[in-house]
Amino acid sequence: MDGKQRCRWAGSNPLMQKYHDTEWGVPERDPRMLWETLMLEGFQAGLSWEIILRKRDGFREAFAGFDPRAVAAFDEGDVERLMADPGIVRARAKIEATIRGARIFLDMQERDEDFADYCWSFVAGTPLEGDTATTHTDLSAAISKDLKARGFKFVGPTIVYAWMQGVGLTNDHEAGCFRRPQSREQ
Repeated sequence: MDGKQRCRWAGSNPLMQKYHDTEWGVPERDPRMLWETLMLEGFQAGLSWEIILRKRDGFREAFAGFDPRAVAAFDEGDVERLMADPGIVRARAKIEATIRGARIFLDMQERDEDFADYCWSFVAGTPLEGDTATTHTDLSAAISKDLKARGFKFVGPTIVYAWMQGVGLTNDHEAGCFRRPQSREQ
């Protein structure tokens, strides 16, 4: 044990601890990474984040590195290929939602709407101080509603809040966690 106090959810699993220590809550400004993380959060629905982390490399390989242009071009043959891929969560609706999400991402780009600017506009560009006991907020409900209006799927308020935590739109590290002050500074 390294003696660091972490958020309780990181537990003693080295994979979860590494994710907690290096990614979770770090403000992400890259539009493609924000989109990838939102899509992975959708796949996580009904499962644990640990499952998604263990399969993340498989997801990246199966979904062409989450290149929105490549994913947007996927067709029914690709859906069938993905449904047979044990390296990912094989849920047709989630696979189709990711392809649709790529098309929406590109549509936003074509209208000169940067996905990162869009995401960060909800928090005026600065991470919010969150409440680690919360699973969703009025803001996550508003973002969810806007994402759904654009056509995204698997973006309910709880999924959106988990995504907000993961990409650093909100700093939900527990009060005693060594990452809480660091996440504020990034």
